[in-house]
Amino acid sequence: MDVESIAAEAVRITRELIRFDTSNHGHDHPGQDTQAAGYVIDLLRGVGLEPQVFEPDPGRVSVIVRISGADHQRDGLVLHGHLDVVPAVAQEWTHDPFSGEIHDGQIWGRGAVDMKSMDAMILANLLHIAREKIVPPRDIVFAFFADEEQGGTWGAAWCVENHPELFAGCTEAISEVGGYSITLPTRDGNGSRRAYLLQTAERGFAWARLRATGRPGHGSLPNNANAIVRLAEAITRINDHEWDREFVASVDALFSGIHRITGIDAHTDLPTVLDMMPGARSFVEGSLRDTVNLTRLDAGFKNNVVPAEAMAHIDCRFLPGHRDAMMRTVRELAGEHVEVIVDQQVDPLDSPRQVPLVAAMAEAIAAEDPGAELLPYCLSASTDNKHLARLGIAGYGFAPLQLPPDLAFAELFHGIDERVPVTAVEFGTRVLHRLLSIC
Repeated sequence: MDVESIAAEAVRITRELIRFDTSNHGHDHPGQDTQAAGYVIDLLRGVGLEPQVFEPDPGRVSVIVRISGADHQRDGLVLHGHLDVVPAVAQEWTHDPFSGEIHDGQIWGRGAVDMKSMDAMILANLLHIAREKIVPPRDIVFAFFADEEQGGTWGAAWCVENHPELFAGCTEAISEVGGYSITLPTRDGNGSRRAYLLQTAERGFAWARLRATGRPGHGSLPNNANAIVRLAEAITRINDHEWDREFVASVDALFSGIHRITGIDAHTDLPTVLDMMPGARSFVEGSLRDTVNLTRLDAGFKNNVVPAEAMAHIDCRFLPGHRDAMMRTVRELAGEHVEVIVDQQVDPLDSPRQVPLVAAMAEAIAAEDPGAELLPYCLSASTDNKHLARLGIAGYGFAPLQLPPDLAFAELFHGIDERVPVTAVEFGTRVLHRLLSIC
């Protein structure tokens, strides 16, 4: 099978995976990965592979298979994706979010970028390796995890905690939200040049609750200890807080690369630099400081009753090295009558950039797009690489996609009308195909 046939298979698998509604509605609801995982298992068994399958929570299924490499003295690589997606409301979409339809040269549907297209690129290359009995340069663990959209509790985190032997000997991992292109103007003003953003760092997160307490009573009576008011005041203080901007190492390396290509220095003209990368702006802007967002509210049960407590859920994101200081600040801002309860917390990720794997990624990109550069960046969000990091595995985001310059790529993640160009999936499949032969 030639590489164009592998790419065509990746497009087909992307569409078929999207048609499985694997929406993750949270841990209060059953998982919905069973059918999609079964599809992956059938594909793998169809080429003679026998994957390991784990379902620690109903409907949350992870599928893992190891391919033995030529050099057993080398450390192994984990190439992984997740099968679950965030929910989608069909009425809000131009096309059915679970149809996998192609319109205007793009595959539409929930998971098109996050991350069933990457799952498909991985799968198509894995199927080719198995069919042709190809031996990769080193051991590669291929994993399709459950539950990433709910923090990975029943997916990557569970596998790391309960079956670390699955990843024995592995020291590097590749997954999502990196490898996509941005198009930058050249410093001579006469052209443009593509750069591909390699995710080498991630902010950490803490999902927490603000629990305000007060004096309950009748709604008709004066009350200067109202829990809802206290909560609202705490939310306002946290929301209004100005978090310091900082260029961590991966961000500084990104801006140095952009300066080299464009001649524009982010240290002196940050707005112009951000304007030059519409496809990545949200991700990059989110990596310049710590942030807190309010995500849910829960207070009261009757119109004429002042409740004893009120609750808000917040999403805290912090840069490498910032966790303790940030959470201390959140508690100070919450105030005396508001408790901060951390439900789930994962540390930031910061992986080495000057290593052979990164050089191999750059080589694979350059072979498909001569003259393009690979630049590191820090992801404002989180991936399953954080869980593998607990085993000493350095994680990278490299789901290669060559994108139109004006596509607001970052906005498609968890957004309405999520879609990915067919040509981008084909490009990424070719890049991965080359990478797996030289990694």
